[in-house]
Amino acid sequence: MNSAIYAKRRAAVARALKAAGGGIALLPTAPELQRNRDSDFPYRHDSYFYYLTGFSEPGAWLVIEANGKTSQSTLFCRPKDLEREIWDGLRLGPKAAPAQLGVDAAFSVDALDEKMPALLANQNAVWFPFATHQGLESQVDGWLGKVRARVRYGAECPQSQHDLCQLLDEMRLMKDSHELAILRRAGKISAGAHVRAMQTSAARLRGDRKASKGGLREYHLEAELLHEFRRHGAQFPAYTSIVAAGANACILHYRAGDSELQAGQLCLIDAGCELDGYASDITRTFPAGGKFTPAQRRLYDIVQASQEAAIKAIKPGKRFTDPHEAATHVLIEGMLDCGLLPKAKHGKVDDVLESGAYRQFYMHRTGHWMGMDVHDCGDYTEPGSRPREEKDALGQLVMKKPPRILRPGMVLTVEPGLYVRPAKGVPKEFWNIGIRIEDDALVTAKGCELMTRGVPVKADEIEALMAG
Repeated sequence: MNSAIYAKRRAAVARALKAAGGGIALLPTAPELQRNRDSDFPYRHDSYFYYLTGFSEPGAWLVIEANGKTSQSTLFCRPKDLEREIWDGLRLGPKAAPAQLGVDAAFSVDALDEKMPALLANQNAVWFPFATHQGLESQVDGWLGKVRARVRYGAECPQSQHDLCQLLDEMRLMKDSHELAILRRAGKISAGAHVRAMQTSAARLRGDRKASKGGLREYHLEAELLHEFRRHGAQFPAYTSIVAAGANACILHYRAGDSELQAGQLCLIDAGCELDGYASDITRTFPAGGKFTPAQRRLYDIVQASQEAAIKAIKPGKRFTDPHEAATHVLIEGMLDCGLLPKAKHGKVDDVLESGAYRQFYMHRTGHWMGMDVHDCGDYTEPGSRPREEKDALGQLVMKKPPRILRPGMVLTVEPGLYVRPAKGVPKEFWNIGIRIEDDALVTAKGCELMTRGVPVKADEIEALMAG
């Protein structure tokens, strides 16, 4: 572990605290969560905490003090305990933490309640993440109450409280070279998993002798994804994998179930690994048997063209919403051309945008921030801008800030789709077809870099891969 990376980030927090008049920042990691009797969910650290420490043990806190010309970082962590380490694994312990993590001091978390009032006393302000850890506000209030009880002895209570998330969100939105290296590797691993799933699907439905016998179900492909993630060192899936056969692809947050894949169906897989605390997020839609039908190909080409339009709109100076608007324009043109939206009824592209009729087949945004969390933190509106009057999705006038300006170092997904459920007036050849294509894009100085193109996206390339 390169502790200098995290020390640099803590120093940036300290500078921000000083610029705001000085104060103290408190940040716990995530708690362990019980799954059932005597069994916990696999532990995953808090992203904010890990961003500043690189420390993945539960039961830890980070404190950053910044006043005048001085600053100090203190870690509270679990003490060494031979008996518990036999059962649960080794602990770093407070004694080794400063050298290992680069913090200035470390104590047992058992001393947290004893030491925190003294650390809070005489601070100008206290910063902690609002509404992220259940009971945290009450815990801070309890410590502040002990400080206030000593006012007669000269102790002063912090005069203000601030949301630490607001400060850290802006830091995390701009990825550094260390983060980008991990994101690229995570994207490569996830792309390989999608390739494996496509090839497995084709082999099983062709009945290749080398492929295992029996029907192919969604959970079989999920297993292929998870195997490939772990085989290359990823610790977790970044989110619950979506493996949706046929009509299931029209359910946006469908989970891999036991539906059997059939030749002639499409399969939509939305899956990505988490590597060293960073997510990847890829969606591909492919013919389960390896060959698109004419109707599937027609809709697929529309979605693929819409994604290319969105990708071209990702560059410095553009707004976060520009890729969505570009993709939506192409999708609507496709809906009108193929008859999903009859022209005689719905008119031209601008008419459909005004009426919102396209939302019957495309009801989500084209992207989101991505990083340590698959839906990563960061404002979607431009900081410091003034609200302006515009129409919302229902056509009502609301006050909104302008969308975020894209800058180099930001990472976002690009994921347009079409979802056609059976309905009156919808051509039956398109019923139960769900298609989404998603890649992870890094905004660069000249445009964007797609970090997940290790798996084909064009229909011809998908068919060639699955035939091989």
